[in-house]
Amino acid sequence: MSETTTQTARGWADSTPPYPRHDVAPGIVHIGVGGFHRAHQAMYVDRLLRADPQAPWTICGVGVLPGDRRMRDALASQDHLYTLTLKHPDGAVETHTMGAIVDLLVAPDDPAAVIEAMAAPTTKIVSLTITEGGYNISSTTGEFALDDPAVVADLAPNAVPRTVFGLVVEALRRRRERGATSFTLMSCDNIPGNGDMARGVFTTFARAVDPGLAEWIDLHTTFPNSMVDRITPATPPDLAAEVRGRTGIVDAWPVVAEPFTQWVLEDDFVDGRPAFEDVGVQMVADVEPYELMKLRLLNAGHQTLCYAGYLLGYRAVADATRDPLIAGLLRAYMQTEGRPSLPPVPGVDLDEYIDTLIERFSNDAIGDTVARLCAESSDRIPQWMVPVVRERLAAGGSVDISAAVIATWTRYAEGVDEDGTPIDVVDRRAEQLTPLARDSRDDPRAFVGVRDLFGDLVDDPRFMDPYTRVLTSLRQNGTRATLEGLLRDR
Repeated sequence: MSETTTQTARGWADSTPPYPRHDVAPGIVHIGVGGFHRAHQAMYVDRLLRADPQAPWTICGVGVLPGDRRMRDALASQDHLYTLTLKHPDGAVETHTMGAIVDLLVAPDDPAAVIEAMAAPTTKIVSLTITEGGYNISSTTGEFALDDPAVVADLAPNAVPRTVFGLVVEALRRRRERGATSFTLMSCDNIPGNGDMARGVFTTFARAVDPGLAEWIDLHTTFPNSMVDRITPATPPDLAAEVRGRTGIVDAWPVVAEPFTQWVLEDDFVDGRPAFEDVGVQMVADVEPYELMKLRLLNAGHQTLCYAGYLLGYRAVADATRDPLIAGLLRAYMQTEGRPSLPPVPGVDLDEYIDTLIERFSNDAIGDTVARLCAESSDRIPQWMVPVVRERLAAGGSVDISAAVIATWTRYAEGVDEDGTPIDVVDRRAEQLTPLARDSRDDPRAFVGVRDLFGDLVDDPRFMDPYTRVLTSLRQNGTRATLEGLLRDR
């Protein structure tokens, strides 16, 4: 059976995107093809190609982990087409076929192909969604960890690159050697100053390979900062059947997301870029105000609701948000602590933005889980909420709500809920933090005394007093009574 016939049988034929997908080489290589990339960046590129079918901006995806073979095989079986389903709060559902991704390579199987895809002069942008923890930053020094075993292996003479750092830097070395222009390295990860971080880690790795190469990269490669936003939960197991029943398309790995989407991108590209501004991307000179708005309201808001929500017995984000106590906690944090820590955000009504966030969190059609928001807290709280605490303290402001949120994390990190049921604490530092959370029953300083996570907050009574008060109440009175008292006293 031919590929065309196979697609027809699977329901793809009538929904194939109306642009040529294989006529030119991809202009973008993207590392980390997860659900978020497919619901966000690849969706914007699909919009672009529908508006300008001849634009040379299709995407070659790259997976760097052995587990990425599953997605490669699933997408290859359907010519890399997939469906994106958007679920609205009012129950409306829409499904679209996405075609911007035209290939998916898995680096462990063929690192040479991955390197050559990035080294090709037709590749103008290499983009990344490798998660907050993927940048290999030492929790001790705050710098790129050159002593990481995988990095050490990649730095060995004549090593075949295996890490994202080794693969990208080798591609850049080849471009330099061939006299080709560099590509733009565009981080789309949920990290403050993600482009600046990318510049730091990739040039540090390159310097360990060849200081001259690091200098060339620093001079010739751009690393635009960006702010990305769309709630994209893991694909639920029943989504494929739902899509098939509604559209007739047999999609081996569909994606679901909320309707809301935002991308604010620094306009700093070395060798051309897509006309992103024509498809809804905000191209700006300075991303930081928008980035801080999102990190300190949306992301820190997720942390505000998730630990308390879990301890109250909620497992769905929407259910937790509809609890008046959680909604009250969210608004108290956003309006009185998160918002005052922000610089002016051009063109944004922050009251409206906060209302929109709570509406988004309440969208039960998305099926987002509290457990997802609670995962990898040691990567999230230090980046999203601790900076708010520090800025509020520096300005002489109250941190009662932020301290309470960190207290709920401490209580959650004990690994057992209020009914004595074990909690599966998903965190790369769980073995260290769970015993410290339990130790904080006798010594309130034990958990927040981890200085590479909290800095010197443990030494400041303006933080420790409300933190200790809430932590004590969580254990003595329970989460609901504690939140009622916290909000009643405001």
